[in-house]
Amino acid sequence: MKNLFLCLALIPLFLMGNDKKISSEIKEVTVYLNGAQITRTALCKLPEGTSELTLTGLSTKIDESSIQISGLKAVSILSLEYDINYMALEVDQSTLSPLHLRLEHIETEIARLKNQISGLEEEAEVIYSNRTVSTRTQGLSLEKVKEISTYYRERITAIKNEIFNANLKVKGLNEETRTIQNQLAELNNTPEKEQGELKITFDAPVVSTLNLLVSYQVSDAGWIPNYDIKSEEIDAPLKLTYKAHVYQKTGNDWTNVNITLSTGNPALNVAKPHLGTKYLNFTNGYRTMTRNTTKKKRYVYNPSVKTVSGTVLDESGATLPGARVVVKGTSNGTQTDFDGHFSLDVENGQELSVSYIGFDTTVLPIYSSVMNIRLDEDMRNIQTLDEVVVTGYGTQKKKAYTAAVTAISTEKILAGRIDGVKIRESSSIKGKSSNIPLPKPLYVIDGIPVAGFEDGDLDMDEIQSVEVLKGAETAAIYGSRASNGVIVITTRKSTLKNDVTHAKFVIKKAYSVPSDGDITAIEINTFKLDAQYEYFAAPIINENVFLTSRFENWEQYNLLPGEASIYFKGGYAGKTSVDPYTTKKEMTVSLGIDPNITVTRKQNKNFKSKNFTGSNRILDRNYDLEVKNNKAVSIDLKLVDRIPISQNKEIRVDDIETNNGAYDTKKGLLHWNLKLSPQETKTESFSFQVRYPKYKRITI
Repeated sequence: MKNLFLCLALIPLFLMGNDKKISSEIKEVTVYLNGAQITRTALCKLPEGTSELTLTGLSTKIDESSIQISGLKAVSILSLEYDINYMALEVDQSTLSPLHLRLEHIETEIARLKNQISGLEEEAEVIYSNRTVSTRTQGLSLEKVKEISTYYRERITAIKNEIFNANLKVKGLNEETRTIQNQLAELNNTPEKEQGELKITFDAPVVSTLNLLVSYQVSDAGWIPNYDIKSEEIDAPLKLTYKAHVYQKTGNDWTNVNITLSTGNPALNVAKPHLGTKYLNFTNGYRTMTRNTTKKKRYVYNPSVKTVSGTVLDESGATLPGARVVVKGTSNGTQTDFDGHFSLDVENGQELSVSYIGFDTTVLPIYSSVMNIRLDEDMRNIQTLDEVVVTGYGTQKKKAYTAAVTAISTEKILAGRIDGVKIRESSSIKGKSSNIPLPKPLYVIDGIPVAGFEDGDLDMDEIQSVEVLKGAETAAIYGSRASNGVIVITTRKSTLKNDVTHAKFVIKKAYSVPSDGDITAIEINTFKLDAQYEYFAAPIINENVFLTSRFENWEQYNLLPGEASIYFKGGYAGKTSVDPYTTKKEMTVSLGIDPNITVTRKQNKNFKSKNFTGSNRILDRNYDLEVKNNKAVSIDLKLVDRIPISQNKEIRVDDIETNNGAYDTKKGLLHWNLKLSPQETKTESFSFQVRYPKYKRITI
């Protein structure tokens, strides 16, 4: 009987020792910003001598060169072989086929609608090309002319309505296409059936029982920094919750595992660069070779972002309307609006490419749903193009055509559009220069004719629109002053309304992260920060007043660039971004816009005060900044503005009067620290003078 029990007890050991396939469990995961390290445990019993075991159920996203095995005791490993066992899971085609058929039908319908639109546009073009009729050349009576005109009007209206309706149908079909594509993605988002397998050949000096630790790197995993910033009152500490949005699609669920978050990124090339000798020699002059310095990888792609919005700015903080924002590698793109804002769906892309004439193109990973992007000037080809709107009136009913054009100066707008007006150009003949004066158009500023107005008298950011008028009806309105054309300028009056070393965070609680690509939120830590609150306004670029919070010693928290949700007094105030890479001593976060505080910036216009000295023109600038506190409590407000700095010896900025403002002469920045009582209004002012050659142009 004892022998029988002994045999039964040895059967599992015998079977385990001879079973070539063994299972393992995930116990620990170190998640990097891009990728993860998996640590598995496996119990195996080896006979004396050489034996071969296969670990099954592994991820298919393993970097084979990263595999490490420990816990071997006296056992040696003779070989490792990683492979993928493909057992494709067939998708139920009866579910997918109707969706694919509907997509094909939609594509056909959209193509037909686009053909219809093209035909209508061709018909409209024919009408536009033949709409000019003359009773003298065609012998048409007045009644016949009226009949033809009526036909043109009615047909053009009908064409435009048909094109509008067709575009609405195309838009609806595109939305249906996106819905079906999302549904197909969900149906196809089933766990992968194929599995990774690791075949290990051991050499054991004696019968051995091993608790193996198998670790390896995997792709399709990572974490994204995310923050909650909460404040109850403007005199209370700031509560900063640092979170990680962990995702993975490695083919294996991480069930109840110990997680460590690392700020490292093993995907980066860590090999030190080698700097060799630079030799100079003559070249053929036809090719210039430039080598760009490899930039520091600061931002990491966030796969959870589906739509990204933000503002494109220049180095001075001014917005750039018309900047091109494209998902790199695709045709999916948009342009910034008049205020430099953009919004773009980015489901099929990982990087944004942002470009603007005269600036270096910037490419950034899509790391947040809010991305404010600053462009650097292209020093090799500096151009400044200001966008204006040109409108011409042709009939008594003022049926206008409008076209957006870019121009460097008003005279370039007028070139070829107003009789007798040409672009002033200078030419050098034997060392002498000649300047040809131009006939002056009449300038109308906000409905008031202004004598002696010169290009440059208004800041470009003050102009809402520009209209160029000419013809008999213009002369009938403005008289003989309109003989050289009329420039109608409308200025802005409304306030803009905008609704390493690597650190590791060991998480105490075990978490489960499914392999579906969805986000699992893990709290890293919550900090209470002694913050200073103040209101901030920079009306030269944004007329809203922002509540901000400043705090120091943020470096100790190992913060990374990420998206932040703002909560103030228990309510959700919106989103912002935290970017420690652009922060120096203090970190400042915006808590939102306060509509109860208003700020306006007004240029004192005195067009007759300008004068000329010899070959130079002199421009005087005087600005008033008015701040009103409509709140029932006192506030502290930081008000900032700027004075331009010359980069050309022919341009001089003189007679600077900053009054109460603190002035940074190196940067040209002004700031005022104001204290306002309830319902109090304060006005600050500054002025300066610009001198430059009479026949040149600048934009202030």
